Amino acid sequence: MNEKENTEKMISEGEESEILRFGAAASSGVHCITVIGQIEGHYALGQGTKATKYEHILPIIVSAEEDARVKGLLVIINTVGGDVEAGLAIAELLASMKKPTVSLVVGGGHSIGAPIAVSCRRSFIVPSATMTLHPVRITGTVLGLWQSFDYLSRMQKRVTDFIVAHSRVTEAELMKMLTNTRDMTNDVGTIVDGACAVKCGLIDELGGLSTALSALRAMIAEAEAEA
Repeated sequence: MNEKENTEKMISEGEESEILRFGAAASSGVHCITVIGQIEGHYALGQGTKATKYEHILPIIVSAEEDARVKGLLVIINTVGGDVEAGLAIAELLASMKKPTVSLVVGGGHSIGAPIAVSCRRSFIVPSATMTLHPVRITGTVLGLWQSFDYLSRMQKRVTDFIVAHSRVTEAELMKMLTNTRDMTNDVGTIVDGACAVKCGLIDELGGLSTALSALRAMIAEAEAEA
């Protein structure tokens, strides 16, 4: 095996390893990352739990922004939610990227997955996907003091403000969905399918992989024309 073949093999093995570890891959200038399962924050989840570790995702986003070979980023989302601050950290990095970004919700984009879905420049959702919107929750010991409720209120505002700033949904409509008591039997919130997510302004368009990639490539071409 010559040096060129050896180099190509090493690159191929490196990309395969990256896919297996982080669900990330780059092809034809398009970099893809996945946000799946539960978004893990400062505390490790138990074995057997599908999780996206934010300490893995953040460096990948930075690398995609800095790598000249990467022209655009596709974020595929199928999450049940998870740690609020970890999810917001991912969303804020995506929102601050200069390179074209597109998100695609498949399966579900629940809870803190919503800010990640709207953080990209264009957002898509497949018709069969759902997004569950509910108020912020906390686990562990909760003191029955006004400070506890004030803390929850301020955390909820951080999430709400981000979603409203990066989508077409109004704050009034979003709060109405978050506090709905008629949609879920044992919970507060709203479950919206793909068409409803677009209709309320939470997600930009209905579409699948080819639609999302076409939009991303058009954005890449536009960015290159302006450069």
